[in-house]
Amino acid sequence: MIKRLLPLFAFLALAVLLAAGVMRNSGKDTSAIPSPLIGKPAPAFSLPVLGDPSRMVGNADLLGQPYLLNVWGSWCPACRDEHPVITELAASGAVRVIGYDYKDTEEDAQRWLEQFGNPYDLVIADEPGLAALDWGIYGAPETFLVDAGGVVRWKFIGPITPEVVQQQLLPELEKLK
Repeated sequence: MIKRLLPLFAFLALAVLLAAGVMRNSGKDTSAIPSPLIGKPAPAFSLPVLGDPSRMVGNADLLGQPYLLNVWGSWCPACRDEHPVITELAASGAVRVIGYDYKDTEEDAQRWLEQFGNPYDLVIADEPGLAALDWGIYGAPETFLVDAGGVVRWKFIGPITPEVVQQQLLPELEKLK
């Protein structure tokens, strides 16, 4: 009799554990994964400019004014969703926006920018995705705010929305003034 009920008891125990985990995490912001880079210098990199692979850009080239590093790819549906927000932000002049084309071919990236517009001050390309490892990038979209001295001040995982800009990014930019 007990052997017949054992699977039922195991299932009930797992269901209770799952419910407890869901209840513990309900209401938490799952996009707020802390980055070990916050407050530290941006990782060193040297990547080609999209469309001009002979021109290399490194983090030292971006020093002097804050910038938003927006990680995107033509293969990324959520990047399409956030693109109008990034375009509006870039047009506002609130911060210099640098595109980081992640794990994409040059042809696909150029076609995507032609179709949706290029709001970026500059687009760097990381087709193999190797430099992304130092940044802790594991997908797109991801966005970093780097101050004029090259220190990472903010990271957001997922598509940037107008609410994220107003409630998180703009206050972080204010702190840099």
